[in-house]
Amino acid sequence: MNAGGRIPLPVFIHFFHNVYPDPGISPCVDIYLMRHGRAEDAGHGGSDAARRLTKKGHEEIRAAARWMKAQELSFDLVAASPLARAQETAGIVAAALGQKTVETWDVLVPGGNPDTVCHTIGRYPDTATILLVGHEPLLSALASRMVAGDEDARIAMTKGAVAKIRNFSFEAGCTGELHWLITARQMAAFMP
Repeated sequence: MNAGGRIPLPVFIHFFHNVYPDPGISPCVDIYLMRHGRAEDAGHGGSDAARRLTKKGHEEIRAAARWMKAQELSFDLVAASPLARAQETAGIVAAALGQKTVETWDVLVPGGNPDTVCHTIGRYPDTATILLVGHEPLLSALASRMVAGDEDARIAMTKGAVAKIRNFSFEAGCTGELHWLITARQMAAFMP
């Protein structure tokens, strides 16, 4: 802990990017991307959509939620894929942070389109702080699109990982800055 009593925020990846390409652009949306926790196998004939978190998945997400609370993170909106494992993940985090509701966004399903997610984000105020809970490969493609303008950045979102993208604006183009990315294991290591 630092002198202020807070756990220092580890910075694993930090891109310096021109956050305000036009002096007339105001501060933009901060987006947090979180991949769902470890989930059970679908089994023979089982539904991928119905896969739930395993016991280990629950433990990792609870530790991640405690870490997020210790960092004093708060969100104007928590949205999750309709798949069970993402809904469970979002529910655990929302409850730990005192968030009353979780919205379901169909655009966050596996194989979703990053541009469609960006359009959906564009409906919210420029000052919003949004947590999106979803799946791979969508989340790493979305992070890449937000910071690099394409899907070519090699960003790995492991199960339970969280990434913060600062100052994203759909209207201003590629303005996001990958501020940090932390794995579930790293978050758990910071929590008792």
